[in-house]
Amino acid sequence: MTSQVSRIALPPDYRPSDDEPFMNELQREYFRQKLLQWREELLNESSETVHHMQEESLQQPDLTDRASMETDRALELRTRDRERKLISKIDAALRRIDDDSYGYCEETGEPIGIKRLEARPIATLSVDAQERHERMERTHREE
Repeated sequence: MTSQVSRIALPPDYRPSDDEPFMNELQREYFRQKLLQWREELLNESSETVHHMQEESLQQPDLTDRASMETDRALELRTRDRERKLISKIDAALRRIDDDSYGYCEETGEPIGIKRLEARPIATLSVDAQERHERMERTHREE
C-alpha cells in the first residue's frame, strides 16, 4: 500500500490541466490525494454499515418487516461488496502512481487524459481503448 504522507504540497486551488507536462509531480500528487480521499470515504461508509447492521435486530415479530429488513440488508451488502472491489482498484491505482505507470493506457501506453482521470481516477484504459474493449465484449456476447 502507498504511504499516505504527501510527497509535495499542492497549492490549495490546484487542478491538473493539459497546459502542463502530463503526470508531472503535481498531477501525481493531486491524483494520489484524490484516490486516498475516495478510499477513506468508502472505508468510512463500510464502517457505518457494519455498525448499523450490528444495531439492527432480525428479531422482527412481523414476517413482512423481517423480509423487508433482510432484503435491505442484502442490497446493502452487495453495495459494500462493490465498494470493496472499488477499494482494491483504488489501491492498484495508488501503486501505479508509485511506479510511474499511472495515467497511461495499459493497452497502448498513451496518456489516458486528465479529463478522463478526473471523472474516473481508477481508469486503466484510454477512451479509445475502452471503447474497443466494450465493442469486443458486445461482439463476443452476441456470438
